[in-house]
Amino acid sequence: MKGSTHLAIGGAIGMAAAIYFPFQLDNAAIYLSVAAFSALAPDLDGSNLLSGKLSKLSRWLRDFGLWIGLLLVIGNAYLYFSLERFYPIFAAISVIILLFGLVTSQGIIRNGLVSLIGIGLLYAGMQMTQTWLLELGVFVTWVPWLNHRGMTHTVWAIFLWGVIGWELEKQLNIEGIVATSVAGYASHLLADTLTPSGVKWLYPIYQRSFKIIPR
Repeated sequence: MKGSTHLAIGGAIGMAAAIYFPFQLDNAAIYLSVAAFSALAPDLDGSNLLSGKLSKLSRWLRDFGLWIGLLLVIGNAYLYFSLERFYPIFAAISVIILLFGLVTSQGIIRNGLVSLIGIGLLYAGMQMTQTWLLELGVFVTWVPWLNHRGMTHTVWAIFLWGVIGWELEKQLNIEGIVATSVAGYASHLLADTLTPSGVKWLYPIYQRSFKIIPR
């Protein structure tokens, strides 16, 4: 499934959440960011072909996300370490934008950068006592080295992603983050189930792929 398709589905889920839950501009940005990133997160695994399926517009958005996300993360670090100010919503959006740019890239260098960011998230989570950052850091550090459509494309991964979303919802005190993150992540697996390769939803307990469209 094309990366642009996953992104479009995630965006639709985010907009639906922004409409369904009590509307605030900051909350709407969080819903959109969380849903879009969740819809792409399963392809943080390293050996994927997502970047090869991107349109020119999507590649531009990837590069834009990388640079803007990096600048936002640096800005967050400056606010925290120099001014001792921390804005959870700003931090969450910054991390999600940066990882969005990386999730649509590939290669050993990309995997190393993703893992390095994961380690940075772990450190930030420990320093700020942010459980969701710790859990996201573990996920981001680990998954780039997994095979494509392996552990990240399972019901177990959806559950783990929901745990991260639950911690983020508690931290931000914004209703609907869990539902939005789980729906975004699950949408990726459902969309890939429509492809000829299918998805191993119960891997490693059950090795065969579930697919709706036969090869």
